[in-house]
Amino acid sequence: MSNQNYGASNIKVLKGLEAVRKRPGMYIGDTSVKGLHHLIYEVVDNAIDEAMAGYCDQIKVTLKKDGSAVISDNGRGIPTDMHPTEKIPAATVVLTVLHAGGKFDKDTYKVSGGLHGVGVSVVNALSEKLHMTIYRNKNIHEQDFEKGIPVNELTITGNTRKTGTTIQFWPDPTIFETVDFKYEILSKRFKELAYLNPKITITFEDERIGKKEVYHFEGGINQFVQDMAKKDPICQVISYSERVEDIEVDIAFEYTTAYDEKLLSFVNNIKTPDGGTHESGFRAGLTRAVSRYIQENANAREKDTKISGDDVREGLVAIVSVRVPEPQFEGQTKGKLGSSYVKPIVQKLTYERLLKYFEENPTDAKAIMQKALLAAKGREAAKKARELTRRKDAMTVGTLPGKLADCQSKDASISELYLVEGDSAGGSAKQGRDRVFQAILPLKGKILNVEKARLDKILKSEEIKNMITALGCGIGEEFNPEKLRYHKIIIMTDADVDGSHIQTLLLTFFFRFLRPIIEEGYLYIAQPPLYRYKKGKQEIYLKDDKAMSEFLIERGIDALEVQGMGKKDLTELFKLVAFYRMTLKELDKRFSLVEVIRYLIENPDVLALDNQALFEDIKSYLDNLGYNILNKHVSEDVIHLYVQTDEGLEEIIIDDELFTNPFYNEARYIFDKISERDLTIFEGKDLLEMLDEIEKSAKKGAYIQRYKGLGEMNPEQLWETTMNPENRRLLRVSIENGESASDVFTLFMGDEVEPRRQYIEEHAKDVKHLDV
Repeated sequence: MSNQNYGASNIKVLKGLEAVRKRPGMYIGDTSVKGLHHLIYEVVDNAIDEAMAGYCDQIKVTLKKDGSAVISDNGRGIPTDMHPTEKIPAATVVLTVLHAGGKFDKDTYKVSGGLHGVGVSVVNALSEKLHMTIYRNKNIHEQDFEKGIPVNELTITGNTRKTGTTIQFWPDPTIFETVDFKYEILSKRFKELAYLNPKITITFEDERIGKKEVYHFEGGINQFVQDMAKKDPICQVISYSERVEDIEVDIAFEYTTAYDEKLLSFVNNIKTPDGGTHESGFRAGLTRAVSRYIQENANAREKDTKISGDDVREGLVAIVSVRVPEPQFEGQTKGKLGSSYVKPIVQKLTYERLLKYFEENPTDAKAIMQKALLAAKGREAAKKARELTRRKDAMTVGTLPGKLADCQSKDASISELYLVEGDSAGGSAKQGRDRVFQAILPLKGKILNVEKARLDKILKSEEIKNMITALGCGIGEEFNPEKLRYHKIIIMTDADVDGSHIQTLLLTFFFRFLRPIIEEGYLYIAQPPLYRYKKGKQEIYLKDDKAMSEFLIERGIDALEVQGMGKKDLTELFKLVAFYRMTLKELDKRFSLVEVIRYLIENPDVLALDNQALFEDIKSYLDNLGYNILNKHVSEDVIHLYVQTDEGLEEIIIDDELFTNPFYNEARYIFDKISERDLTIFEGKDLLEMLDEIEKSAKKGAYIQRYKGLGEMNPEQLWETTMNPENRRLLRVSIENGESASDVFTLFMGDEVEPRRQYIEEHAKDVKHLDV
């Protein structure tokens, strides 16, 4: 392909950029974390389009410490010559005009991702600053923008042999709820792109935490399927690719011993979480092929089993990727493919390829057939169990479970159901509630872990049957959201490890079997307080350690006699100091001699020294504390010491594990914030010791109770703190990313122990709150 035909005349223009800043949600979905990351995807998608056109094989994304993101590629570089109608360089047009880009010109990109061509101009409009560098025609071209407006002209700043584009942008904090990019969210997306485009290499570096990963997968989507499968496969990966007219179809899938289905679909590299015609085509082709195989190969008894699409997809792990010129999407953020002509193409291809595969691989074909038949039997057993439950209910006096204390209201929109841990808390909740609209269902012990069982076994669990009956909306095939009796379902458990486990078991049940309840926003988690503070006639409930600490500071700050800083500023300062203390406590759990770590944080200049000089500095500090170094190892990478302290022998290791620890970096950040204040007024006093004095003053004469569980509260206290709509705090459960949520439930609640152990070992040092 020739480079000469990609120039300014290929850039088509549709105007208007001001609207983007006024209504950003129309262009990037929303202004939350999701919308923020969409900015990076837009720029990366442009680089991927270059790769799909055959001009780019390297993409690098870097998150800088100053909050900016840098995306570089080695493509052709955005055209820099004058635009024929706009009379300014084409690159400036691409960055400043809403609908401008090579995607409207069918000759430039046959297929492309990007967001309806709004792409990088939207990123520019929603950025505080943006710097563009283009390597093209042996020149380096640069230009700066602020809030979408050029600050200078596109200028040649040097010579180069390379080609490509680099965009660095700082998201606008006045538009986004947060401008803090999340490493995990981005790495997942880049990994997906590398699977879908096996010829490209994506390098992702986060300079804020010192982490770097390179994604390149020669195996493409076959490798993607194998990595996605969390359970044992029962067949090999089945894959096929074909180009039909202008549409490219890539599909890979396998079956595992799991009970759920995992299907990810993409259009032009853009994930389609809501599916669409490509997904429905694949599912229809798959169901038809498996059903036909069963009809032709199953024994006489098995042939009578009615197979549904759900049965065929039990244990399926699949990737469906299509490349379509000018795809039609439902919804601005490309959640669902609407192009109707894609379905028959994918369906026919899947059906034909699968029948051929079954002929050539009879062992795999039989394993898939047996899996579908087993799923159908399980579904039939679940149906019988549901009918049995209904018949049993019909024979009893009331159809609701005996443990349920129902509310008087029959209006679901105002009715609430509390799922309460234990009979004693259930008793308090029944006495403390407002019986007009609040119903209570006590749960005895831990419910069944539904991640490890089929629906027929789940329906034998007494506690789950009680919940299903109380909710009234049915389950499985008979689920009917209109029959749901409560539009607020509130999980209320103790604030301890067992309470968290029960919470997780209930969340697993709702996610796997009653997901629409979560999607409608009907599921909540109660937030009972951890502390009760009583002094004189004043009684206050506090949610957690942080709330308690802040309250004590506000109460005790008057005891501090300091000139030169107002009460409000002092309060804010010591709230920061409390946060700093909490972070040091977390470091103390993970590393020995936190005093040394604190010294490194509060004297950042010493970190510029080489390790030998740093060791001498630390030695001097330890001498002042009266501690003796018994053994040492100092190299370029590590300082390893054994130190005799008043408490005994301590081992100190100062290396990259310390400097990349999230708590270490959090503590440094907080200390920097504290240091921005004028601390000379404290005359060198230790702020942590002063914080202790403030808290002691607030505690004087007060009674502070720490609740271990709901059962410790009497009905009035439970109503006042956790159930009264005017005072209570509820967390609404929502699903941001269904696929990620499903992976998390499989990891933590599934029967595969090894991945869970591996995850815990990798992330143990990042745990923020551990209650044991």
